[in-house]
Amino acid sequence: MEKIPVFFDCDTGTDDAAAILIAGKMSEIEIVGLGAVCGNVGLEHTYPNTCRVAKLAGIDAPVYKGAEEPMFRPLVTAEEIHAKDGLGGKAGELSDIPVPEAPKTRAWDAIYNEAVKHNGELVVVAVGPLTDLGIALAKYKELPKLIKKVYIMGGSASFGNITPAAEFNIYVDPEAAKMLFESGIPIYMCGLDVTEKAYLTPEEMDEIGKIGTRATEFIADVCHSSLEFYLTRGYKGKFMHDSCPVLAVAHPEIFSGKMAGVAVETKGKITLGRTVSDYYTDRKFDFENAFVVTDVDREKFVELSLEYLKK
Repeated sequence: MEKIPVFFDCDTGTDDAAAILIAGKMSEIEIVGLGAVCGNVGLEHTYPNTCRVAKLAGIDAPVYKGAEEPMFRPLVTAEEIHAKDGLGGKAGELSDIPVPEAPKTRAWDAIYNEAVKHNGELVVVAVGPLTDLGIALAKYKELPKLIKKVYIMGGSASFGNITPAAEFNIYVDPEAAKMLFESGIPIYMCGLDVTEKAYLTPEEMDEIGKIGTRATEFIADVCHSSLEFYLTRGYKGKFMHDSCPVLAVAHPEIFSGKMAGVAVETKGKITLGRTVSDYYTDRKFDFENAFVVTDVDREKFVELSLEYLKK
């Protein structure tokens, strides 16, 4: 079977790291490049984190530096969840893995180059703020015709997390998100509706750790570092947000949702960053621009995650 070429754009924090490790073991896809963007923490952390976790995952593709700040706004981070180093205070455990000198090519140019190279077959998986894609779309007007699909972790059809209205990744750079949703590129949106159902319990994290590889021991340790954040808020486990779009590329059958219209709010004072969707409404937009995922077979999600991490 021919592998799906994937460019993976991320702001490597704890759940990004798990998604990279899973992606590195998926025989159905080929990671042709990774972009590290600011988001969960600053680029000074997300770039080395991405390089080191990719190497831990056995991914040999180049890692490109992405944006250091959102397109038009100051950076908002999520250090309270991911810690100052982005990896739950555990980044030092990977300090023996060298970080290569960053390519001169930036992530937005690399996305375009790979899209051209793969002649319309490139899939982009974006699990951080959408700044790199926004810059690419602004710079390369023909890009929408060259990307097959963009799978994102971002937004929600119903609620927010960083604010009552907005999900973090969209809130950090709503203008970039607006550009993507208005670009015409087919979008597969894994928002909070589904990602908050894709969690790992403490026992399931322990099971990952018991696999016994350096990668699985590290990711179990990193995930445990932020587990208390979730448990003290009444959740059953840690949300594995970013693993959803990665797994969806090869296993859409475990996810469910439907096509809907999605617009991004960039002006509202209390609704900034909201993905306004007609998914649940009687009155619809005059467009459908995204497949909005709202549910997951959690049992299969956990099973597949473990299956790949054991490889």
